[in-house]
Amino acid sequence: MSKLIFDPEALPVDSIAGEPAVSPERLTVLALRERFAHPPEWIREEFSERRLRKLTGEPTPASVLMPLVVREEGITMLLTQRTAHLNDHAGQVSLPGGRVEAADTSAIETALRETEEEVGLHRRHIEVLGILPDYFTGTGFRVTPVVGLVQPPFELRADPFEVAEIFEVPLAFLMNGMNHQLRSYEYPDSGGRRSFYTMPYDRFFIWGATAGMLRNLFHFLRA
Repeated sequence: MSKLIFDPEALPVDSIAGEPAVSPERLTVLALRERFAHPPEWIREEFSERRLRKLTGEPTPASVLMPLVVREEGITMLLTQRTAHLNDHAGQVSLPGGRVEAADTSAIETALRETEEEVGLHRRHIEVLGILPDYFTGTGFRVTPVVGLVQPPFELRADPFEVAEIFEVPLAFLMNGMNHQLRSYEYPDSGGRRSFYTMPYDRFFIWGATAGMLRNLFHFLRA
């Protein structure tokens, strides 16, 4: 089981990333399609999560969907709050997804299947734009982020075992470096230091792997 030994919300903010927001012109359906169809040169951000945990064997492959919901008032990101009893990342804000199963033919298939299982969002509503670089977690997963546009109307049905709540955050908020807080924790036994991003929004605390993948989407869109 993977249980946190610190409360990320209680840690002080070390700094604000502070990069300028991605321009609104790049956060439209047409611009997003064009960006993924013709990706620019860009530099992914590396995170300390993987380096601080000694793992044996290969990481477990997994995929998540980064669902960009096309709303009249602007595109949003659909996220979930995980239930408190789960072994991995319990109670945390997460992107819908999970580990690869033997029948899955690709990372995209995993993300679409897991999304339908977790939140009831059928793949017919999803237009896959592309994938971002894998994210390696300290809990031993290699996560492939799959980015897709989601066209309303659609119905959602949360899996009560895994998902406590489903909510949306404006993409413009997430794609603004002024909303990206850097915090860190010193491990008393190893002397290691884990630094991570947080993106508090309303009553939700986005951090860790989810915030890390959002940071790489941010770098990709602003490149």
